[in-house]
Amino acid sequence: MRQIDHLIAGGGATSGGRMSDIFDPNNGGVQARVALGDAAVLDRAVAAAQAAQPGWAMTNPQRRARVMFEFKRLVEANIDSLAELLSSEHGKVIADSKGDIQRGLEVIEFCCGIPHVLKGEYTQGAGPGIDVYSMRQPIGIGAGITPFNFPAMIPLWMSGVAIATGNAFIIKPSERDPSVPVRLAELFLEAGLPEGICQVVNGDKEMVDAILDHPAIGAISFVGSSDIAHYVYNRGVAAGKRVQAMGGAKNHGIVMPDADLDQVVNDLAGAAFGSAGERCMALPVVVPVGDDTAERLKAKLIPAIEALRVGISTDSEAHYGPVVTAAHKAKVEGWIQKCADEGGEIIVDGRGFSLQGHEEGFFIGPTLIDHVTPDMESYREEIFGPVLQMVRAPDFETALSLPSKHQYGNGVAIFTRNGHAAREFAARVNVGMVGINVPIPVPVAYHTFGGWKRSAFGDTNQHGMEGVKFWTKVKTVTARWPDGGVGDGANAFVIPTMG
Repeated sequence: MRQIDHLIAGGGATSGGRMSDIFDPNNGGVQARVALGDAAVLDRAVAAAQAAQPGWAMTNPQRRARVMFEFKRLVEANIDSLAELLSSEHGKVIADSKGDIQRGLEVIEFCCGIPHVLKGEYTQGAGPGIDVYSMRQPIGIGAGITPFNFPAMIPLWMSGVAIATGNAFIIKPSERDPSVPVRLAELFLEAGLPEGICQVVNGDKEMVDAILDHPAIGAISFVGSSDIAHYVYNRGVAAGKRVQAMGGAKNHGIVMPDADLDQVVNDLAGAAFGSAGERCMALPVVVPVGDDTAERLKAKLIPAIEALRVGISTDSEAHYGPVVTAAHKAKVEGWIQKCADEGGEIIVDGRGFSLQGHEEGFFIGPTLIDHVTPDMESYREEIFGPVLQMVRAPDFETALSLPSKHQYGNGVAIFTRNGHAAREFAARVNVGMVGINVPIPVPVAYHTFGGWKRSAFGDTNQHGMEGVKFWTKVKTVTARWPDGGVGDGANAFVIPTMG
């Protein structure tokens, strides 16, 4: 059976001791085992990072950019095998896996321009003979703790910017699907990255705590559930680290009466059910404004949902595949029952779905639940599966208040032909990322990704210039270059003052 080890100092490393099973979500069988590391494994990775990072930081930015260019080429050359590997452990269909990789590569493309974004600021003549300039320098050693749902994109979001800015980076991927992060680290080495600059340590909570407590790690980026994000943020900050911790979501799609419902249904089919709903930017709540809008939308949604094809991850005609584990399948189906118990009306029920020949796979059919209300626990919490809840709103103000008052504030979308309504909504909604007729408003790589409220802890977002700021620290230099003696009146050292 295949075994996934750590990647430390440029080579595979075993730790002995505990192991964890990796399932094939398509058939429910165990396909591999991953070594679960501990503090001693992390110490080895940190020692390799400490040895390599100073030289990498002194490497000029354009040479670091060349590694990024070559890494991008290698990932593109290997995208088919990477996507197959990703799908085999996660369960998402190949097209979604390639999308996962491509969205990560967009951040690598941004990192190819790192010489430009690392340029500092300069003021000539801030005082007599005085110049002031700033420079961005790397934190030193950073770590990324990444989730199961995007095993390529999120490690690339974190590692690309961290490494391009001169840091050494340690990835702790999800123990459910760790193979792709290990393979990406191998491709970084093949692209010319020095050993010790990108490493992978596998593990569970024991490894997470070791990362949070290690004194040599200066910054940590995390993506996962909100409860764990809150824990990671508090423990990491208490240890004196810079921390960004992205949590859960319950994104809403507001459908105004004037919206193009055919387009809305098409968008919802992908946004709510794509990747089996296992994404923090999924659209699991639709909010039609007015009962007439709700009835017209439901009439179009039902046949569209019933036409969705659920299949194994290699089925090129499948819209989505299985969820990641049997435990997660049971959890999602439990939320469907909970919503029904709370008074939701199940219109399309995906429980009990079975795929011929893959009866032991972790499949859930698409589910639509109407008449969901804000007081229901199933509405307040993240389901993270192929479930679409409909919450009816009588008017625009009520629709606006739903995502604004929700505990999560990751993303939201409004569907309308009315420019004023869209502008008003975007300005007033209490959510971090807004889509206008865009169902999954993930920003392009040169902007930044980040939610509000319990969707994010810390004050700096992922990728873009916010990512550059997170992985670097600013040093400001005030320099005096007098023409004559230090005591000359004309060249006296004078710092500009306020007032």
